[in-house]
Amino acid sequence: MQLANIELGKLSVSKANMRYGRKAPDVSDILPSIRARGVLVPLLVRPGPVPSDAEGGSPETFEIVAGSRRFHAAQITAQENGEADPLPCAIMKDGDDASALEASLIENIARLDPDEVSQWETFTRLVQKEGRTPEQIGQTFGLTDLYVRRILALGNLVPRIRDLYRREEIDAGTVRHLTLASKAQQKDWLALFDDAQTYAPTGSQLKAWLFGGASISTKAAIFPLDDYKGRIVTDLFGEDGYFADSDQFWSAQNAAIAARRNALIEAGWADVEVMEPGQYFHSWEYEKTPKAKGGKVFITISHRGEVETHEGWLSAKEARKARAQAAKTDASEADREAAKNARPEVTSGLQTYIDLHRHAATRAVLTDHPGVALRLMIAHAVTGSPLWNLRTETQSCRNEAVAESVETSAAEARFDEKRRAVLGLLGFAPDEPTVTGGNGMDEDASTIFARLLALPDGDVLAVLAVIMGETLEAGSAVVEAVGGYLGVDMASLWTPDDALLDLIRDRQVVHAVLRDVAGKHTADANVAEKIKTQKSIIRDHLTGSNDRKKVEGWVPKWLRFPAASYTARPFATLVKWEDVQRHVKGLPAPQPVEMEPVEPYAVAAE
Repeated sequence: MQLANIELGKLSVSKANMRYGRKAPDVSDILPSIRARGVLVPLLVRPGPVPSDAEGGSPETFEIVAGSRRFHAAQITAQENGEADPLPCAIMKDGDDASALEASLIENIARLDPDEVSQWETFTRLVQKEGRTPEQIGQTFGLTDLYVRRILALGNLVPRIRDLYRREEIDAGTVRHLTLASKAQQKDWLALFDDAQTYAPTGSQLKAWLFGGASISTKAAIFPLDDYKGRIVTDLFGEDGYFADSDQFWSAQNAAIAARRNALIEAGWADVEVMEPGQYFHSWEYEKTPKAKGGKVFITISHRGEVETHEGWLSAKEARKARAQAAKTDASEADREAAKNARPEVTSGLQTYIDLHRHAATRAVLTDHPGVALRLMIAHAVTGSPLWNLRTETQSCRNEAVAESVETSAAEARFDEKRRAVLGLLGFAPDEPTVTGGNGMDEDASTIFARLLALPDGDVLAVLAVIMGETLEAGSAVVEAVGGYLGVDMASLWTPDDALLDLIRDRQVVHAVLRDVAGKHTADANVAEKIKTQKSIIRDHLTGSNDRKKVEGWVPKWLRFPAASYTARPFATLVKWEDVQRHVKGLPAPQPVEMEPVEPYAVAAE
């Protein structure tokens, strides 16, 4: 950075200066000092545009990045004295608009607290033009992220409300609540503010005015008003109307929202997310992203029924991942698609639920096909297995609800029945926890081998099938291969329970499950409802409660064989099935083998 004395006439306030374009600032506090001693602290400047005919390409003007008040005070002094002294300046490098903006704001915050609207103007320029994040802005100025986001929230206000706030005609509490209001609500509030005969609510009363009323204007409807069968109340002049029946309004509005969502998906958008009513879309938390690069659409719904569509956005996290993926020169189209859908469809807890139930059902059916179990055992012997030291699968789970769900399932009961029968064949007590692992008895392999020689082939294969079931690794690709080949019927071995519904927390997935259970019409009619409400409807259909038609034999796509998913996002079980399906599809269907009726082996008879 270079220091120089620059003539007053060659200086002007830069557009990067937060005071650019505003009326001359109040300099009464520094004017006496500058009259007496001149400008002592250098101004922060950068070179102005270089004229094409400038000799040697040297700049003839300089833009003031920080020091606007000193500059204006010097101008006043020059007018009073009839002459102007050069001003001391520190010259920045040209072209760094972000640094210039930051330097201007840092100096002004340190010297004279600017009003919040001025800070909003500069913060917004840093975000939109220079790509700064709220976190980076906070680090630069020593401000908290919350403070920066509150200042950025002023962008939700119409310009006139910001001007009223700047002139201190409305207080901070009122402005805070107005940042949560829709543009239509803000205009309604301004009409009350301008009318001397009415009262414009402020502070906590404003919040009640925004969220407490049940009346919904006809302007909020995105469906043809002819489709509304209820009564519409109008004022004396007939300019505004209100829906007398809010339930009927929401039924029609939800259907229209679902239609809009479907149309946007058909138009090629990667994803369309319907946000919960009252949830706000803050643009500074997202990045503008075109459709061709995986941009999504977000639909917001206010408590007053107003619907806004925000097309072409990605969350900051998703945008960073998309950029990183695109930066790979050899990235394929499939890789870019994976970057758009990086968030898994199911949580780790739900994945555990899925893995354990699929494991329980697969090994239950495996006991009917000991020939398959024999071939599976040989495959393990050839290739090895994480469980091939004959350790049993413990089906461990930290979630007590999931553990209880698996333990009490029909699949687990069926497998336990076969296990008890095999324990009896081998002369073990029926309450032993496993066939594998010695069962606490002091018998060597030769003794067990002699007992197996006395059994017919069918019973030996039955023992093998149970041992294979006990050593089958939950959540492995082997479960998918065996279950897919055997065509496991989950509807006969699994029953919907609260443990599953409690683990589904993603709004998009909950809505997809609702559509799977209750059908498209019911799902579309409740597209804007909260997750809790949509889950209640799913539960009512599964139990036949609250006058809902009971759905029999429903199995979620995750648990079916072969597995499927509800979204384009990653799903580990589906990936495993896609890896193994080419090996097992098309093979002839197996036939179950029943155990021959024999007496249990009597240990005492030995």
